[in-house]
Formats: sequence, C-alpha cells, structure tokens
Amino acid sequence: MPVASVAIDIGTLITTNPGIHNGCPIVAGTGVTVRRITIDYKMGMSPEEIAEEIPHLTLSQVYAALAFYHTNKEMIESDIAAQEAEAERLEAEHMAG
Repeated sequence: MPVASVAIDIGTLITTNPGIHNGCPIVAGTGVTVRRITIDYKMGMSPEEIAEEIPHLTLSQVYAALAFYHTNKEMIESDIAAQEAEAERLEAEHMAG
C-alpha cells in the first residue's frame, strides 16, 4: 500500500508575530528568526549544518527561511544591519559606563 504524502504550502512555514522578535520574520511555530538562519548561512554554514545546530528545525524549515531571505533580501539585510548597529550601540554604552 503506497504511503500518502501531504503537500505543505511552503508559504505557511514563515510567519511574523509582533510579540516575537518585534515582528521579524520567523520560522512558524518557533522563535527562530529568518535573520539568524541567514547569518549562519552567510557565514558559510550549509542548510544541513544549520538544521543540526538548531535541532528543533527541520531541513525544510531551514530551506523555507533561506527561500524567504533570497526573495526578501533587502528587508532581511536591513534587519541584520539594524541588529548589528544596536549591538554596537549597546557595546559602546557598556564600555562608556
């Protein structure tokens, strides 16, 4: 007897929630941001390595996040830059204090 497969609308794998990471795109059902997956990917990690590093994600969730990044590159790059600027600001504030 053949195993029935269930098609999943990949558009449902990425979502936003104003209460989680200020509404940044996240993998649905998790708090993992597309930004985090993108940063790992840009540092040279393969999707398989990212899925191993974040074991509660499936490989298809990682690929969905990367597809979202490549489709919305300007938005995600802007999000990464804003996060880096905030980290630098906090570090400078800490060093001055």
